[in-house]
Amino acid sequence: MEMFQKFNTYLEEEQETREKIREIVKLIDNESKEAAAVLQVIHTSLTEVNQACLKVRGMLEKCKELYIQLASIVPPNQYYRFSDHWNWTTQRLVSIIALVVYLEAGFLVTRDTCAEILGLKSNPADGFHLDIEFYLMGILLMTDDLSRFAVNSASMGDYNRVQNLQNFIGNINSGFRLLNLKNDALRKKFDSLKYSVKRIEEIVYDLAIRNLINKPNEGEQMEATSVSMKED
Repeated sequence: MEMFQKFNTYLEEEQETREKIREIVKLIDNESKEAAAVLQVIHTSLTEVNQACLKVRGMLEKCKELYIQLASIVPPNQYYRFSDHWNWTTQRLVSIIALVVYLEAGFLVTRDTCAEILGLKSNPADGFHLDIEFYLMGILLMTDDLSRFAVNSASMGDYNRVQNLQNFIGNINSGFRLLNLKNDALRKKFDSLKYSVKRIEEIVYDLAIRNLINKPNEGEQMEATSVSMKED
């Protein structure tokens, strides 16, 4: 009986910890949903992009404060035991951060920078950290938004942005091809990136044949065709 009483105490303490985690993660999740909603303006108005990014950065500051609280609740060396509570929310926040950084500066945000913005560590040995797989999933989620952004940018007449998006997502695609993806979720999500690349290539091709942008030279066309045939 004494042994089972100890078990019961252990289970009660774990349940209490999980409840505290759920409460904070819910607050983080609400902030992430609101931030994602704010960024939807990029699909309707290019003039409001900077204002939307500025507003989202304020929301990210709130998320940082909440992650610091969350880190104080999770017992030492038990990150992965409870990580199922915050994995999806963290992935979405990485996607949001990556989108904001691209819209503001035009480059891919690093994992270290994402971790810093969220108040997390980069090295697992240092404690509550940004898991590499969460970062990679977030980047793949971001490319879904950019694929749609490319379509809407073309509709709004921002053809140079479409070409920039093609180069940007193409480079991300090349980077992911260097990875030996054994995680099922990552591998499946990477498949969606291939469709995003193809979708933007079709938009660029359509703009080129309409003489709205410069056509690629013959060498680039042959190289693109060769790569496409190898992928198929």
